[in-house]
Amino acid sequence: MNTLIIFLMKTIKLLMLTMLTFGIMVSNLKAQVAITGAWRFSEGSATHQLLFQDGFFFHSVYEGDKFITTQGGKYEVNNQTIKASILFNSSDSAKVGTTMDVPVSVSATQLVIEIPEGRIAFNRVDDSKAAIAGVWHITGRMGADGKVEAIHQAGTRQTYKLLTGTKFQWVAIDPAKKQFSGTGGGSYTFKDGKYIENIEFFSRDNTRVGASLSFDGKLENGDWHHSGLSSKGAKIYEVWSKVK
Repeated sequence: MNTLIIFLMKTIKLLMLTMLTFGIMVSNLKAQVAITGAWRFSEGSATHQLLFQDGFFFHSVYEGDKFITTQGGKYEVNNQTIKASILFNSSDSAKVGTTMDVPVSVSATQLVIEIPEGRIAFNRVDDSKAAIAGVWHITGRMGADGKVEAIHQAGTRQTYKLLTGTKFQWVAIDPAKKQFSGTGGGSYTFKDGKYIENIEFFSRDNTRVGASLSFDGKLENGDWHHSGLSSKGAKIYEVWSKVK
C-alpha cells in the first residue's frame, strides 16, 4: 500500500510539473505572438501607426494628409524586449543598419513601450487575423501579351507590402545603400474577391490621401494575385509572394 501511495504521489508531481511547464510555454508563446497586428497612438494631431507582422515592423507618423516620417525593419521579442534591426528610416539614413532594444509590455488592448522620453501606450487596431495578412514582395507581372512574367529584382532594392488584419503599408527601400524611395499606407478590406485600399498617408504626393482604390484579388498557391487599375489609371496584374 505504501509503495502504491509513493508511486501515485510521484505520478501526480510529474503530471503537475508537466502541466506547469506546458503553461509556461503557452504563456511565453502568447507573449511573443500577441504583439502581431496594428497599433495606433495619437500625439496631438499626429497619428503614429505601428505594424508588426511576420518578423517585420513598420512605424509611421502622419498628421492629417501630411506625411512626417517612417522607420522599420526586422524584429523579435525576447523577455519583454523588442530587438529591432533597422532597414529603413525616411528621416535619418544613418540609423539604417543599427539595432535597438525597446522594453515593451503587451495586453489584449495596449502595447506600452519604454523610451528615454517616457512611456508610450499604443492602442490595438487589429490582431492580424486576415487571409492576406503578411509581408509581401512582387514576384510577377502580366505583360501586354497577357502572360505573367517573373520579376527578379536586381541589386538590393526592395519593395515590401505589409498587411495586418485591417492596415497596410508599402515601402520602397535599398537597405544596402541606406536609401528610402517612398511609402504609402492606410486601411484595407478584402472580401468576396475584392481588395479595397483607403489611403491615409503617402510620402510622395499627399493629394493621394483620401483616395480609395479597388482591385480584384485572390490567393492562389500561397501567392496573392492582384489586378485592376493603378493609382495612375494604368491596368495592372501583379503576383505577390510572401517574404521568407
